[in-house]
Amino acid sequence: MRPSLLLIGAISFLSLPTHAAAAADMLYRHGHFLFTVPAADIRSWTSTETAWTYAGEPVTPPQRLMADGDDPPQAPEGFARTTRAGYDEDAIRETLRARISRQFDRPAGNVIIDKTGSGSITFDGVGLTGRRADLDTLVPLTIAALKQDIADVEIPIEETQPSIRVDSQELRDLGIREVVTIGESNYAGSPVNRRHNIAVGLARFNGHLIPQGSVFSFNQRLGRVDGTTGYRKELVIKGERTEPDYGGGLCQVSSTAYRGVWEYGFPIEQRINHSYAVSYYGPVGTDATVYPPNPDVKFTNDGPSALLIQTYSDEKDHAYFIYYGTTDARESGVYGPFIWNRSSPPPDKTIQTTELPPGQKRKVGDRHPGLNAAWTRYVTMPDGTELEDTTISIYQARPLFYEVGVSGAVEPAAPPQQPGEIPPPSWIDA
Repeated sequence: MRPSLLLIGAISFLSLPTHAAAAADMLYRHGHFLFTVPAADIRSWTSTETAWTYAGEPVTPPQRLMADGDDPPQAPEGFARTTRAGYDEDAIRETLRARISRQFDRPAGNVIIDKTGSGSITFDGVGLTGRRADLDTLVPLTIAALKQDIADVEIPIEETQPSIRVDSQELRDLGIREVVTIGESNYAGSPVNRRHNIAVGLARFNGHLIPQGSVFSFNQRLGRVDGTTGYRKELVIKGERTEPDYGGGLCQVSSTAYRGVWEYGFPIEQRINHSYAVSYYGPVGTDATVYPPNPDVKFTNDGPSALLIQTYSDEKDHAYFIYYGTTDARESGVYGPFIWNRSSPPPDKTIQTTELPPGQKRKVGDRHPGLNAAWTRYVTMPDGTELEDTTISIYQARPLFYEVGVSGAVEPAAPPQQPGEIPPPSWIDA
C-alpha cells in the first residue's frame, strides 16, 4: 500500500509532526531530487492581511469599509475587522525560483539518431526531456502546506519530449522513438583523474542497445578497466582503505545508469550501496557501486521495446544516461530517504607499515558518519498490478585513517571496530 498522503488537487504532501513547517526547513521533492528551503527564507514569506467577519462568520465587507488610512470608517454593528498572518506570494515565488527552478528547469533537446553501415549508432544532438517546476501551482500548494504544518512537498512539474528523429529503420523497428527515462547525477568538484575516468566510462555505454526482455549488466558492458583501456588511477574504496587504482570514479557512471531505470520502474536485479556515504552520490540511498565481476548493477528491460542508451555530460558537471525506446502505461514513484541508526565516526586510527619510509605518514581514509537509509518504490503496471519494493542502504562509520612507515617488525592491526564483513572494493572518489 502507498503511504498515507494528504491530497490537494493532484499534488501530495507527506505529513510531518505538528508545526514542522512553521519552525523548520521545508523539503521539496521530485523523484530523487530534493530541494531544501531554510526556515529563514520561510520566515520572510509572512505578511499581514485584513480579515472581516459579520456575526462571527468570514465575509467580504462593503468597499467603503475597506478604506485604509489613519481614520478608517466606523464599521456597522455586527461587522468586525482584524488583522491576521498571511503569506507573500511574490516572495514565495522568488524563493522557489531561486532554490528550485534555476537548478531543475531545462529546455527540451533535439536529437537525430541513426545507424551507420558498419553498425555503430550515432547521435546528432542530445535528447534531454524538457522540464519545468510549475510555480503557478506550487506557490498556492506551499501556502496550503504551511497552513497545515506540512513540511514535505511534491513538486508539480511540466515535462516535454525532445524533438527526436530516428533515421534508421532498424532502430524504428526496435521501438526506438521517444525518451523512456533519464538517469542523472552531479560530479562537480571532482579532481582531474576522476573526471577523466567518468568521461571514459560514459563513452563506453553511448549507443548501447538493450534488447526487450533481456537483463542488462553494467559490468559486462563496461569491460576491462585498467591503463590499457584509457583509465587513470583515482581513489577507490578497498576494504578499510581508500587509495588510488585504475577507474576511480566509475561509480558515478553506474549510479547515473541506475537512477533512471530505478525511478522508471524497471525490475532491479542487482544493486549495492557504497560502504560509506559519499557526497557525490547524494541523496543517500541512490548510489550503486560496481567493481567487476561483483558488485554489479543489473536490471530487466520488461518494457515493450528495446532500450537505446545515449550518455552525455554538460558544462555544469551533470552526467546523464538517456534511455530511448517506447514507454508503456506504468506509473511509478520513489519516496525517501528514510534515515535511521546514525552514528559518529570512530576514533582516529593509525597503523604501521613497511611500505613507507620510516616516519612517513599517508592518509588512507577520511572520517565518515554511519547511517541507514531506505527508499520505497511504488509501481503500477499497465495491467493494474501494483508493486512495491524498499531499497535499504547501510553506510558504515569510518575513522580518519593513517599509515605510518616503520622499519622492522610491524605491530598487529587492531580488529575492526564495527561488526560485519568489509564490503567489496568500489570505484569512487571519496
